[in-house]
Amino acid sequence: MNRIAIAQVDPCVGAMEDNTALLVKYIAEARDVAGADTVIFPELAVTGYPPEDLLLRPHFHVQVQRALQRVTDAARGIDVILGYPQPLGAKLYNACGLLRDGEIITAYHKRNLPNYGVFDEKRYFTEGTELNLLTTPHGKVALSVCEDLWTEHHAREAAQAGAELLININASPYHTDKAAVREELLRRRARDCGLAIIYVNLIGGQDELVFDGGSLVVDARGEFVLKAPQFEQGLYLVELERAAGRLKLTAKSPRARGADFNGSVYRALTLGVKDYVSKNGFKGAVIGLSGGIDSALTLAVAVDALGAENVAVLLMPSRYTADMSVEDAQDMAGRLGVACHIVSIEQPFTAFAAILAPIFENLPADTTEENIQARCRGLLLMAVSNKTGKLVLTTGNKSELAVGYATLYGDMAGGFAPLKDVPKTLVYALSRWRNRNGEVIPQRIIDRPPTAELRFDQKDADSLPDYEILDPILEQYIELDRTPDEIIAAGYDQDTVHQVAAQVDKNEYKRRQAAPGVRITERAFGRDRRYPITSRYRER
Repeated sequence: MNRIAIAQVDPCVGAMEDNTALLVKYIAEARDVAGADTVIFPELAVTGYPPEDLLLRPHFHVQVQRALQRVTDAARGIDVILGYPQPLGAKLYNACGLLRDGEIITAYHKRNLPNYGVFDEKRYFTEGTELNLLTTPHGKVALSVCEDLWTEHHAREAAQAGAELLININASPYHTDKAAVREELLRRRARDCGLAIIYVNLIGGQDELVFDGGSLVVDARGEFVLKAPQFEQGLYLVELERAAGRLKLTAKSPRARGADFNGSVYRALTLGVKDYVSKNGFKGAVIGLSGGIDSALTLAVAVDALGAENVAVLLMPSRYTADMSVEDAQDMAGRLGVACHIVSIEQPFTAFAAILAPIFENLPADTTEENIQARCRGLLLMAVSNKTGKLVLTTGNKSELAVGYATLYGDMAGGFAPLKDVPKTLVYALSRWRNRNGEVIPQRIIDRPPTAELRFDQKDADSLPDYEILDPILEQYIELDRTPDEIIAAGYDQDTVHQVAAQVDKNEYKRRQAAPGVRITERAFGRDRRYPITSRYRER
């Protein structure tokens, strides 16, 4: 173990043949091109992460064993360390194995199984109980898997057993500021335990989750030796040697530059869209472009993720659509070079109104007519999706979904929601960030007050608090689990806070039917936040 290659790879859950080919490719590149004698892959690299209830299917493990055998056969002339599920009798372990010269030499079983947030590992795996130390020419090396590093016990025990290096393989999903959290953890763990640490992370989109890579190497003093880039596949090299009786690590790949906040969020969104579309076999994406900020940012993300040639947009004006909305939408579509079709919904909207007139006789117009417009648009988008094989990307943001400012089977119709976990204020910040090197999103879209344009002179502010007020309240209520009284004590208006909390509570039925979307916060709707639909609980 002199030159180590860190392999940041993007496997697909359950695609055992493709994953095997990916691993074998990187094994050959690490050995034959990079000159490494060890290559390290992430957690559950053979199956992709998280495989969820596929782990309960017996034939899944038959395929895993076939794939693992092919990877083992490729492990000649180089040591391979990687993750895979390992059945032993009636138990299943989350394993980290060492493969060498066509054999599995040893395997470590993950000892700390996360069961919070997006993680549900205790449903599937049994906790390991033993350390696993490798003896190398440079001293003892301990194996570990992801959560083992987050509790001090494993690293401390490894150091007490004589280990000088801890190898930690991960499937650690992205959220904002996660890179900084990881770096601080590695610094602290290395200094406290006197261990150098090699931290290898997965990349790629898997349903709601995005894995951002950002693999790290830190020496026993807590100084970073290597920082691999986020959101990029690749091999990153580090060399080991003994100097003055100590283990010395030297990077042989350049240190990646850290991304700014908006840049990392934007890259997470594009990777999430790219992998969801490609891994599920869609031919591209179709978007309803309204001339508003949400659909504009969604289009920019889709083009950056998939290429303009794989994205189509529909402009679907109604009697309430302002001329500037059509102009700005056409302008943006032209700037990005995407196929653009204008299809008025006036005819189907009028037809629905006529059909329903006898039932609605003497009843005033209300949100019913607004929702019919949204559902006309959803029908048209789904028709184009069916005909072309392109996936409909919905355009709603987290703020709207939180308070139910969305139409079931209308603007919520679609297969994936890139902005599902993006608050409205962040939508604006990301749009300005995307325009930093040239105006892609017309400035007028960013400047104009947000509106759904489902009635004359409509503004979001007619029904909602200003987003600069709404978003901080939502963050405290949803992501930080603060009570209304605590939020009010922080300086927010009492009536506004109770109104927002009530809207969040009563709209779970809508969120449960929403498309999956990219997770960028620590409390996204879906896997992170599991509330009952039928509930009379209120925070008053």
